[in-house]
Amino acid sequence: MGENGGVKGDYQDLVDEISALLDAPATLENRDFRLIAFGAQVSDGESGFDEGALDPVRTRSILTRSSTPEVRAWFEGFGIARAKEPVRIPATPDAGVYRGRICLPVRHRGIVLGYVWLLDDEPGPTQEQLDAAMEVAGRIGAQLADEAQAGADLTREFHSVLTAERGWQRDMAVAALRTALGTRAEGLHTVVCVAPWPSADPDDAPSIRTIPAADALCTVPWGVTEQCLALLVRLRSSEVLTPALTAAAKLRARAGASRAAAGIGAPRTDLADLAAAWQEAQAAARTALANPRLGPDTQWSAIGPYRLLTALPAEAAHDPAVTPLLSPAHRQLAHTAEVFLDCAGQAGRTAAALGIHRQTLYYRLSRVEQLTGLDLDEGEDRLLLHMGLKASRL
Repeated sequence: MGENGGVKGDYQDLVDEISALLDAPATLENRDFRLIAFGAQVSDGESGFDEGALDPVRTRSILTRSSTPEVRAWFEGFGIARAKEPVRIPATPDAGVYRGRICLPVRHRGIVLGYVWLLDDEPGPTQEQLDAAMEVAGRIGAQLADEAQAGADLTREFHSVLTAERGWQRDMAVAALRTALGTRAEGLHTVVCVAPWPSADPDDAPSIRTIPAADALCTVPWGVTEQCLALLVRLRSSEVLTPALTAAAKLRARAGASRAAAGIGAPRTDLADLAAAWQEAQAAARTALANPRLGPDTQWSAIGPYRLLTALPAEAAHDPAVTPLLSPAHRQLAHTAEVFLDCAGQAGRTAAALGIHRQTLYYRLSRVEQLTGLDLDEGEDRLLLHMGLKASRL
């Protein structure tokens, strides 16, 4: 959108139509509270201008083309993001809102895309006037949806879905992504995580056009100092993940890091489940980095016990009984114990896998019991040790 005069004429005409219907100055903002168009301030009296009619919030919106986070939070607290009918918001000087408002939610196919704001003065518009204004708001919503689908910033919308908090924020993000994808929102999708990714700069990310079946990509923090790359991939079948595997290999090569790995979440039919698929893709990538034998491109369905271990908080994954075994001085004992448990406690298989005599194996296992205080003849003790050793890789 340009400045007023560079604003698309259709929006300006529609806002002026609402202003005329309700005999009040209207302002149109998108769902991020960025100004799109505004009607002229209605005058009061012969002078043609009424200083008392000016409102600081409306004035700031027009002059800076945005609202402060505090004002936005205040208005959203009245449920405007979920409303389907006009919402009246009272004047609240403590919040910087000196005059009451009427908010007309601008929706299209159930998705809120923006808001029309009017100053609410007595006696106020009739229900018939509000119904007529909501019809115009619906036309605005259809136009905003067309623009969103034609030129949406899919990187932003996808990133919001992956990072938004549970609740209405995530619901809004999913709705925005669904609008942006249009018909591509239907069907089966999965999410790929490539980690670590060498740069957080969007300009360094590969072009989405070079990755077949990909709809969106973005960078997301990975740990404290690194980034990972998230990719949304369309699938034809939940049984055939070839598009995701092909994209994963291509992106790993682009990452240029020998230690990069890719994780692939389980397929989903509903965009609302993408956040869960993203958690799975991250878990699979973490597992691939910790356990190279699984391969650099790993599906969540193939990581076995790591599906549970990656869901644990970092501090919960380290049991004090296992900690003594994880010191560098006892690396050989830890490896022996892990191979023994991987071999289901079968001494012959374990000794063969390690290339050692059985008596050497028994000696090492006795040392493991001494260090940990665990009894390897007890199933629960074996389970605790096995999970502790696996978790240490993460």
